[in-house]
Amino acid sequence: MKEKKVLITIFGGTGDLAQRKLYPSLFRLYQKGQLKESFAVIGTARRPWSNETYREVVMSSVSNLTASEQQAAAFASHFYYQSHDVNDTNHYDTLKKLANQLDEEYGLAGNRLFYLAMSPSLFGTIVHHLQSQGLLESDGYHRVIIEKPFGTDYQTAEKLNNEINEVFDESEIYRIDHYLGKEMIQSISAVRFANSLFEAVWNNRYIDNVQISLAENLGVEERAGYYDQSGALKDMVQNHIFQVLALLAMDPPAAFNEEEIRNEKIKALRAIRMYDAEEVAKNFVRAQYVQGKISGRTYKGYKEEDQVNPESRTETFVAGRLFIDNFRWSGVPFYIRTGKRMTEKGTRINIVFKSVPINLFNHSFDEEEQNAQKPEPNVLTIYIQPTEGFSLSLNGKEVGPNFNLLPVKLNYRNSAEIIANTPEAYEKLILDCLSGDGTNFTHWHEVSQSWKIVDQIRQAWDADTTSPIPTYAAGTMGPDEAFHLLQEDGFNWVWQPDHWYREHGELS
Repeated sequence: MKEKKVLITIFGGTGDLAQRKLYPSLFRLYQKGQLKESFAVIGTARRPWSNETYREVVMSSVSNLTASEQQAAAFASHFYYQSHDVNDTNHYDTLKKLANQLDEEYGLAGNRLFYLAMSPSLFGTIVHHLQSQGLLESDGYHRVIIEKPFGTDYQTAEKLNNEINEVFDESEIYRIDHYLGKEMIQSISAVRFANSLFEAVWNNRYIDNVQISLAENLGVEERAGYYDQSGALKDMVQNHIFQVLALLAMDPPAAFNEEEIRNEKIKALRAIRMYDAEEVAKNFVRAQYVQGKISGRTYKGYKEEDQVNPESRTETFVAGRLFIDNFRWSGVPFYIRTGKRMTEKGTRINIVFKSVPINLFNHSFDEEEQNAQKPEPNVLTIYIQPTEGFSLSLNGKEVGPNFNLLPVKLNYRNSAEIIANTPEAYEKLILDCLSGDGTNFTHWHEVSQSWKIVDQIRQAWDADTTSPIPTYAAGTMGPDEAFHLLQEDGFNWVWQPDHWYREHGELS
């Protein structure tokens, strides 16, 4: 792959995200030759660091990725630091001077990427200063990467988008959602569109329901202050879950390129049924975790966490039933759930196919016996994390004289070695941005439609200040209400890891 020539300016260069994700990702691109000699990085933040201090931090952040200190030092030599107040116009003048100097020194062809790893409230201030102080006047491309959360509702997201659009064109804005960089998220399209076995039946004639689960076994940890103002709905559903849903539900694109894929994702999101307050109550469940014990360890409840209001009504769990009102998906429920302090950490998708209408292999006249021998539905499972791969459950014959059915599973998981060598999500997404490929980033129309749906749910919940919030014990897969949601339709959650823990006495 051709070397990328670019000046990367990171606003928030001393922060946790930069040290945990950005510097290691850039280093891996450096090791693979996608970044070589013609690149430079400016880190900006309030701290009064020197170039030497900054480079030491960068080297420390990549220390476990290299066997050679010389290689880490050579990489870090491309990094420069400027103490910066984003509200101070003079600081942008200094930044421009340094940018022009590095552009000439490293032969960067005027290509500039700005990474805003700061509070979204500062995005408008930063981009307008970049324009007014001439940092966007170089000959090459100018792109900006923006971290989530992109607004706190549709209104704030639109205001933020308008501010950025006054400076950058939509094609220059890269709204990053690290879930879209995960290998198996990108493989959803391959599973669907490269296999006629699935694409031919990817519709309401053959699919009973779709289940998307994003489970976390951790609590709110050090994010409690932020989380109590956000909740699971805004933190996970508005971005990660809706992006996964769009990839699963979209129609085949006319061509596999950024524009066509984006258009189909937007169509799918716009086809999601909007609920009024009564429908929200019927189709969505919110809950909070309370004290629970799993594998011999007791965990405290959400309201006992540091920085959480003891009277908080913020949800740590969401489950919902969504419908996509178009020809392909009419009548098929899409079930989603996500939460903190669940049994296991994992992200998986279950596509549940319709059962065969008649069991040819059961000749009993007893209705109870017939139901007991009813073939299990075929289920395609896509594993996103921590393991990657997919499985397909089928019905086979049990060994023996009788014609009893036995569920069997075709299973493929990427090996630990393959997963270890897979590019990290941020690495892939940064490379996409450097290549000008926005396929795995979220377009404004996707963000805006997601917020419109979430706002309807949020407003219905906020208007209800008296109904008790359901609870679930830490270590379980959510409240009873989340299971009833599927049982009302005659279905069950496919993924129930808590069963194993209960069977082995690890969970009461």
